[in-house]
Amino acid sequence: MSPLLTTEKRLAALTKWAASIQAQSEGFIDISQRAKQENAWFSTENIEKAVAAIGTMLQAESLATWAKQWSNFPEVNAPKKVGLILAGNIPMVGFHDVVCVLAAGHTALIKLSSQDKVLIPYVLDQLIALEPGFAERISYVERLANFDAVIATGSNNSSRYFEYYFGKVPHIIRKNRTSVAFINGNESEEEMQQLGVDIFSYFGLGCRNVSKIYIPKSYDMAHFFEPIESYNSIIQHHKYLNNYEYNKSIYLVNSDAHLDNGFLLTKPDTSLHSPLAVLFTEEYASKADLEKHLQTITEEIQCVASMSSLNLSNQVVPFGYTQFPRLWDYADGRDVMQFLCEELPNFSRN
Repeated sequence: MSPLLTTEKRLAALTKWAASIQAQSEGFIDISQRAKQENAWFSTENIEKAVAAIGTMLQAESLATWAKQWSNFPEVNAPKKVGLILAGNIPMVGFHDVVCVLAAGHTALIKLSSQDKVLIPYVLDQLIALEPGFAERISYVERLANFDAVIATGSNNSSRYFEYYFGKVPHIIRKNRTSVAFINGNESEEEMQQLGVDIFSYFGLGCRNVSKIYIPKSYDMAHFFEPIESYNSIIQHHKYLNNYEYNKSIYLVNSDAHLDNGFLLTKPDTSLHSPLAVLFTEEYASKADLEKHLQTITEEIQCVASMSSLNLSNQVVPFGYTQFPRLWDYADGRDVMQFLCEELPNFSRN
Protein backbone atom coordinates (compact mmCIF):
# COMPACT_ATOMS: atom_id res chain seq x y z
CA MET A 1 0.00 0.00 0.00
CA SER A 2 1.21 3.46 -0.77
CA PRO A 3 2.74 5.17 2.28
CA LEU A 4 0.41 8.09 1.55
CA LEU A 5 -2.60 5.93 2.40
CA THR A 6 -2.78 7.03 6.02
CA THR A 7 -5.26 5.92 8.66
CA GLU A 8 -7.33 9.01 7.90
CA LYS A 9 -7.49 8.17 4.21
CA ARG A 10 -8.28 4.54 4.90
CA LEU A 11 -11.19 5.50 7.13
CA ALA A 12 -12.46 8.02 4.59
CA ALA A 13 -12.42 5.32 1.90
CA LEU A 14 -14.33 2.94 4.17
CA THR A 15 -17.02 5.58 4.73
CA LYS A 16 -17.46 6.14 0.99
CA TRP A 17 -17.48 2.39 0.53
CA ALA A 18 -20.47 1.93 2.83
CA ALA A 19 -22.45 4.57 0.94
CA SER A 20 -21.48 2.98 -2.38
CA ILE A 21 -22.61 -0.48 -1.29
CA GLN A 22 -25.94 0.77 0.02
CA ALA A 23 -26.63 2.84 -3.09
CA GLN A 24 -26.27 -0.10 -5.46
CA SER A 25 -29.27 -2.08 -6.65
CA GLU A 26 -28.73 -3.57 -10.11
CA GLY A 27 -25.27 -4.88 -9.34
CA PHE A 28 -26.44 -6.66 -6.22
CA ILE A 29 -29.34 -8.28 -8.06
CA ASP A 30 -26.87 -10.08 -10.32
CA ILE A 31 -24.41 -10.94 -7.58
CA SER A 32 -27.22 -12.16 -5.31
CA GLN A 33 -28.33 -14.61 -7.97
CA ARG A 34 -24.79 -15.96 -8.30
CA ALA A 35 -24.46 -16.25 -4.53
CA LYS A 36 -27.75 -18.16 -4.26
CA GLN A 37 -26.61 -20.60 -6.93
CA GLU A 38 -23.63 -21.51 -4.76
CA ASN A 39 -25.46 -21.44 -1.43
CA ALA A 40 -29.22 -21.94 -1.26
CA TRP A 41 -29.31 -20.40 2.24
CA PHE A 42 -28.31 -17.02 0.78
CA SER A 43 -31.75 -15.66 -0.03
CA THR A 44 -32.09 -12.22 -1.61
CA GLU A 45 -33.66 -10.96 1.60
CA ASN A 46 -30.76 -12.17 3.72
CA ILE A 47 -28.16 -10.71 1.36
CA GLU A 48 -29.97 -7.37 1.51
CA LYS A 49 -30.03 -7.67 5.29
CA ALA A 50 -26.27 -8.25 5.37
CA VAL A 51 -25.69 -5.23 3.11
CA ALA A 52 -27.86 -3.06 5.38
CA ALA A 53 -25.88 -4.21 8.43
CA ILE A 54 -22.63 -3.28 6.66
CA GLY A 55 -23.97 0.16 5.85
CA THR A 56 -24.99 0.72 9.46
CA MET A 57 -21.65 -0.55 10.73
CA LEU A 58 -19.57 1.73 8.49
CA GLN A 59 -21.40 5.01 9.01
CA ALA A 60 -19.04 7.96 9.37
CA GLU A 61 -19.94 8.58 13.02
CA SER A 62 -19.40 4.92 13.90
CA LEU A 63 -16.05 4.86 12.10
CA ALA A 64 -14.93 7.96 13.99
CA THR A 65 -15.95 6.47 17.34
CA TRP A 66 -14.21 3.22 16.49
CA ALA A 67 -11.00 4.94 15.37
CA LYS A 68 -10.74 6.82 18.66
CA GLN A 69 -10.54 3.50 20.47
CA TRP A 70 -7.29 2.56 18.74
CA SER A 71 -5.95 5.95 17.62
CA ASN A 72 -3.31 5.80 20.38
CA PHE A 73 -1.66 2.87 18.61
CA PRO A 74 1.22 3.90 16.31
CA GLU A 75 0.76 3.97 12.54
CA VAL A 76 1.72 0.64 10.96
CA ASN A 77 4.92 1.26 9.00
CA ALA A 78 5.66 -2.38 8.18
CA PRO A 79 2.41 -4.07 7.16
CA LYS A 80 2.03 -7.70 8.19
CA LYS A 81 0.36 -10.45 6.19
CA VAL A 82 -2.74 -11.56 8.08
CA GLY A 83 -4.36 -14.81 7.00
CA LEU A 84 -8.14 -14.78 7.26
CA ILE A 85 -10.05 -18.05 7.23
CA LEU A 86 -13.64 -16.95 6.72
CA ALA A 87 -16.84 -18.76 7.57
CA GLY A 88 -19.80 -18.99 5.18
CA ASN A 89 -22.80 -19.69 7.36
CA ILE A 90 -24.41 -16.30 6.62
CA PRO A 91 -23.72 -13.76 3.85
CA MET A 92 -20.38 -11.91 4.26
CA VAL A 93 -19.96 -13.13 7.83
CA GLY A 94 -16.18 -12.53 7.62
CA PHE A 95 -16.58 -8.93 6.48
CA HIS A 96 -15.67 -7.38 9.84
CA ASP A 97 -12.34 -9.21 10.06
CA VAL A 98 -11.42 -8.00 6.56
CA VAL A 99 -12.32 -4.42 7.47
CA CYS A 100 -10.20 -4.58 10.62
CA VAL A 101 -7.12 -5.82 8.76
CA LEU A 102 -7.44 -3.13 6.07
CA ALA A 103 -8.21 -0.36 8.56
CA ALA A 104 -5.13 -1.32 10.58
CA GLY A 105 -2.94 -1.02 7.48
CA HIS A 106 -2.03 -4.69 7.08
CA THR A 107 -2.40 -7.08 4.13
CA ALA A 108 -5.37 -9.46 4.09
CA LEU A 109 -4.70 -12.98 2.79
CA ILE A 110 -8.30 -14.14 2.41
CA LYS A 111 -9.29 -17.80 2.29
CA LEU A 112 -12.94 -17.60 1.31
CA SER A 113 -15.47 -20.12 2.49
CA SER A 114 -16.68 -22.49 -0.24
CA GLN A 115 -20.17 -21.35 0.76
CA ASP A 116 -19.52 -17.64 0.19
CA LYS A 117 -17.11 -17.05 -2.70
CA VAL A 118 -18.74 -14.18 -4.61
CA LEU A 119 -20.12 -11.59 -2.17
CA ILE A 120 -16.98 -10.48 -0.34
CA PRO A 121 -14.84 -10.19 -3.52
CA TYR A 122 -17.66 -8.16 -5.08
CA VAL A 123 -17.83 -5.60 -2.26
CA LEU A 124 -14.04 -5.44 -1.97
CA ASP A 125 -13.84 -4.60 -5.66
CA GLN A 126 -16.02 -1.58 -4.85
CA LEU A 127 -13.53 -0.49 -2.20
CA ILE A 128 -10.60 -0.82 -4.59
CA ALA A 129 -12.47 1.25 -7.18
CA LEU A 130 -12.78 4.02 -4.60
CA GLU A 131 -9.22 3.70 -3.30
CA PRO A 132 -6.87 1.75 -5.62
CA GLY A 133 -4.22 1.67 -2.92
CA PHE A 134 -6.10 -1.19 -1.28
CA ALA A 135 -5.52 -3.48 -4.27
CA GLU A 136 -2.07 -4.53 -3.08
CA ARG A 137 -3.41 -5.20 0.41
CA ILE A 138 -6.03 -7.78 -0.64
CA SER A 139 -5.17 -11.29 -1.85
CA TYR A 140 -7.35 -14.37 -2.22
CA VAL A 141 -5.67 -17.67 -1.48
CA GLU A 142 -6.65 -21.33 -1.56
CA ARG A 143 -4.03 -22.21 1.02
CA LEU A 144 -2.43 -19.91 3.58
CA ALA A 145 1.33 -19.48 3.28
CA ASN A 146 3.92 -16.85 4.21
CA PHE A 147 1.64 -15.25 6.79
CA ASP A 148 2.56 -13.33 9.94
CA ALA A 149 -0.71 -13.87 11.79
CA VAL A 150 -4.03 -15.68 11.43
CA ILE A 151 -7.64 -14.97 12.27
CA ALA A 152 -9.66 -18.16 11.77
CA THR A 153 -13.33 -18.85 12.30
CA GLY A 154 -14.65 -22.39 12.45
CA SER A 155 -16.18 -25.08 14.60
CA ASN A 156 -14.95 -26.52 17.88
CA ASN A 157 -13.47 -29.39 15.88
CA SER A 158 -11.68 -27.25 13.29
CA SER A 159 -10.31 -24.99 16.03
CA ARG A 160 -8.09 -27.83 17.22
CA TYR A 161 -6.52 -28.09 13.77
CA PHE A 162 -6.15 -24.31 13.58
CA GLU A 163 -4.37 -24.28 16.94
CA TYR A 164 -1.99 -26.97 15.68
CA TYR A 165 -1.15 -25.30 12.36
CA PHE A 166 -1.16 -21.65 13.44
CA GLY A 167 -0.23 -21.83 17.10
CA LYS A 168 3.32 -20.47 16.55
CA VAL A 169 2.20 -17.12 15.13
CA PRO A 170 -0.11 -14.49 16.63
CA HIS A 171 -3.63 -15.74 16.12
CA ILE A 172 -7.29 -15.41 16.95
CA ILE A 173 -9.14 -18.69 16.62
CA ARG A 174 -12.89 -18.70 17.10
CA LYS A 175 -15.04 -21.68 18.07
CA ASN A 176 -18.77 -22.37 18.12
CA ARG A 177 -20.85 -19.75 19.87
CA THR A 178 -24.51 -18.87 19.90
CA SER A 179 -26.76 -16.19 21.36
CA VAL A 180 -29.56 -16.32 23.89
CA ALA A 181 -32.43 -14.11 25.04
CA PHE A 182 -33.70 -13.19 28.48
CA ILE A 183 -37.47 -12.77 28.79
CA ASN A 184 -38.72 -11.06 31.95
CA GLY A 185 -42.40 -11.62 31.16
CA ASN A 186 -43.30 -7.93 30.89
CA GLU A 187 -42.25 -7.34 27.29
CA SER A 188 -44.70 -5.69 24.92
CA GLU A 189 -46.02 -7.41 21.82
CA GLU A 190 -43.85 -5.12 19.68
CA GLU A 191 -40.75 -6.05 21.67
CA MET A 192 -41.46 -9.74 21.32
CA GLN A 193 -41.95 -9.27 17.60
CA GLN A 194 -38.50 -7.69 17.47
CA LEU A 195 -37.08 -10.77 19.16
CA GLY A 196 -38.23 -12.64 16.07
CA VAL A 197 -35.59 -10.72 14.09
CA ASP A 198 -32.89 -12.19 16.33
CA ILE A 199 -34.29 -15.70 15.94
CA PHE A 200 -35.18 -15.87 12.24
CA SER A 201 -32.66 -13.60 10.49
CA TYR A 202 -30.44 -15.68 8.20
CA PHE A 203 -32.66 -18.68 9.07
CA GLY A 204 -31.00 -18.83 12.49
CA LEU A 205 -27.63 -19.90 11.07
CA GLY A 206 -25.47 -17.18 12.65
CA CYS A 207 -23.65 -17.16 15.97
CA ARG A 208 -25.54 -13.95 16.79
CA ASN A 209 -28.88 -15.64 16.21
CA VAL A 210 -30.86 -16.43 19.34
CA SER A 211 -31.05 -20.22 19.69
CA LYS A 212 -32.41 -20.29 23.23
CA ILE A 213 -34.71 -18.19 25.41
CA TYR A 214 -34.73 -18.07 29.19
CA ILE A 215 -38.26 -17.65 30.49
CA PRO A 216 -39.83 -17.06 33.93
CA LYS A 217 -41.43 -20.03 35.63
CA SER A 218 -45.01 -20.70 34.44
CA TYR A 219 -44.49 -18.35 31.48
CA ASP A 220 -47.37 -18.45 28.99
CA MET A 221 -45.74 -19.26 25.65
CA ALA A 222 -48.69 -17.68 23.86
CA HIS A 223 -47.05 -14.34 24.72
CA PHE A 224 -44.12 -15.52 22.61
CA PHE A 225 -45.87 -17.31 19.75
CA GLU A 226 -48.50 -14.71 18.89
CA PRO A 227 -46.12 -11.79 18.18
CA ILE A 228 -43.77 -13.89 16.01
CA GLU A 229 -46.55 -15.17 13.74
CA SER A 230 -45.53 -12.59 11.13
CA TYR A 231 -42.37 -14.63 10.44
CA ASN A 232 -44.33 -17.68 9.23
CA SER A 233 -43.18 -17.22 5.61
CA ILE A 234 -39.79 -18.66 6.62
CA ILE A 235 -41.29 -22.14 6.28
CA GLN A 236 -41.56 -21.59 2.51
CA HIS A 237 -37.79 -21.98 2.16
CA HIS A 238 -37.22 -25.62 1.23
CA LYS A 239 -34.05 -26.15 3.25
CA TYR A 240 -35.55 -24.59 6.37
CA LEU A 241 -38.71 -26.68 5.86
CA ASN A 242 -36.64 -29.85 5.60
CA ASN A 243 -34.99 -29.11 8.94
CA TYR A 244 -38.30 -28.23 10.57
CA GLU A 245 -39.96 -31.45 9.42
CA TYR A 246 -36.96 -33.59 10.36
CA ASN A 247 -36.71 -32.23 13.91
CA LYS A 248 -40.48 -32.39 14.34
CA SER A 249 -40.50 -36.06 13.37
CA ILE A 250 -37.67 -36.82 15.81
CA TYR A 251 -39.51 -35.17 18.70
CA LEU A 252 -42.74 -36.96 17.85
CA VAL A 253 -41.11 -40.38 17.56
CA ASN A 254 -39.23 -39.88 20.83
CA SER A 255 -42.27 -38.34 22.57
CA ASP A 256 -40.13 -35.32 23.48
CA ALA A 257 -42.02 -32.43 25.04
CA HIS A 258 -42.20 -29.56 22.57
CA LEU A 259 -44.47 -26.88 21.12
CA ASP A 260 -45.10 -26.30 17.43
CA ASN A 261 -46.57 -23.22 15.74
CA GLY A 262 -46.21 -24.52 12.21
CA PHE A 263 -42.83 -22.97 11.42
CA LEU A 264 -40.86 -23.11 14.69
CA LEU A 265 -40.46 -25.80 17.32
CA THR A 266 -39.72 -24.87 20.92
CA LYS A 267 -38.31 -27.49 23.28
CA PRO A 268 -37.35 -27.33 26.96
CA ASP A 269 -33.64 -28.09 27.04
CA THR A 270 -30.63 -27.07 29.12
CA SER A 271 -28.36 -27.05 26.05
CA LEU A 272 -27.48 -23.80 24.26
CA HIS A 273 -27.17 -24.85 20.63
CA SER A 274 -30.56 -25.79 19.24
CA PRO A 275 -31.02 -27.49 15.86
CA LEU A 276 -32.20 -25.39 12.92
CA ALA A 277 -35.92 -24.52 13.12
CA VAL A 278 -35.85 -25.26 16.86
CA LEU A 279 -35.65 -22.84 19.78
CA PHE A 280 -34.67 -24.19 23.18
CA THR A 281 -36.36 -22.84 26.30
CA GLU A 282 -35.30 -22.96 29.93
CA GLU A 283 -36.98 -21.56 33.02
CA TYR A 284 -35.10 -19.47 35.58
CA ALA A 285 -35.91 -18.82 39.22
CA SER A 286 -34.64 -15.24 39.43
CA LYS A 287 -32.73 -12.73 37.37
CA ALA A 288 -29.78 -12.99 39.76
CA ASP A 289 -29.70 -16.77 39.41
CA LEU A 290 -29.76 -16.51 35.63
CA GLU A 291 -26.95 -13.93 35.59
CA LYS A 292 -24.85 -16.26 37.73
CA HIS A 293 -25.59 -19.17 35.39
CA LEU A 294 -24.78 -17.22 32.21
CA GLN A 295 -21.47 -16.10 33.68
CA THR A 296 -20.43 -19.76 33.94
CA ILE A 297 -20.96 -20.29 30.20
CA THR A 298 -19.85 -16.89 28.94
CA GLU A 299 -17.33 -18.39 26.48
CA GLU A 300 -20.12 -20.25 24.70
CA ILE A 301 -22.28 -17.16 24.20
CA GLN A 302 -21.80 -14.47 21.55
CA CYS A 303 -24.37 -12.00 22.84
CA VAL A 304 -27.53 -11.78 24.93
CA ALA A 305 -30.78 -10.19 23.77
CA SER A 306 -32.72 -8.54 26.58
CA MET A 307 -35.02 -5.60 27.25
CA SER A 308 -33.73 -5.55 30.82
CA SER A 309 -30.30 -4.57 32.06
CA LEU A 310 -28.12 -7.56 32.90
CA ASN A 311 -24.82 -7.77 34.74
CA LEU A 312 -22.90 -9.96 32.30
CA SER A 313 -19.51 -10.19 30.61
CA ASN A 314 -21.18 -10.84 27.26
CA GLN A 315 -22.58 -8.09 25.10
CA VAL A 316 -26.24 -7.35 25.93
CA VAL A 317 -28.41 -5.78 23.22
CA PRO A 318 -32.14 -4.95 22.93
CA PHE A 319 -34.41 -7.33 21.04
CA GLY A 320 -33.95 -6.98 17.29
CA TYR A 321 -30.30 -5.90 17.35
CA THR A 322 -28.19 -9.04 17.69
CA GLN A 323 -27.46 -9.08 13.94
CA PHE A 324 -26.42 -5.42 13.84
CA PRO A 325 -23.05 -5.41 15.63
CA ARG A 326 -21.10 -2.19 15.80
CA LEU A 327 -17.49 -1.99 14.66
CA TRP A 328 -16.30 -2.36 18.25
CA ASP A 329 -18.56 -5.35 18.99
CA TYR A 330 -15.84 -7.91 18.34
CA ALA A 331 -16.70 -11.58 17.92
CA ASP A 332 -15.98 -13.61 21.05
CA GLY A 333 -15.18 -10.35 22.85
CA ARG A 334 -11.62 -10.36 21.42
CA ASP A 335 -10.45 -6.86 20.47
CA VAL A 336 -9.23 -7.45 16.92
CA MET A 337 -7.84 -3.94 16.48
CA GLN A 338 -5.73 -4.22 19.61
CA PHE A 339 -4.43 -7.52 18.25
CA LEU A 340 -3.62 -6.00 14.85
CA CYS A 341 -2.26 -2.62 15.96
CA GLU A 342 -0.51 -3.41 19.22
CA GLU A 343 0.21 -7.12 19.60
CA LEU A 344 1.05 -8.05 16.00
CA PRO A 345 3.60 -5.28 15.24
CA ASN A 346 5.53 -6.24 18.39
CA PHE A 347 5.71 -9.92 17.50
CA SER A 348 9.01 -11.40 16.32
CA ARG A 349 9.63 -14.94 15.07
CA ASN A 350 13.12 -14.86 16.61
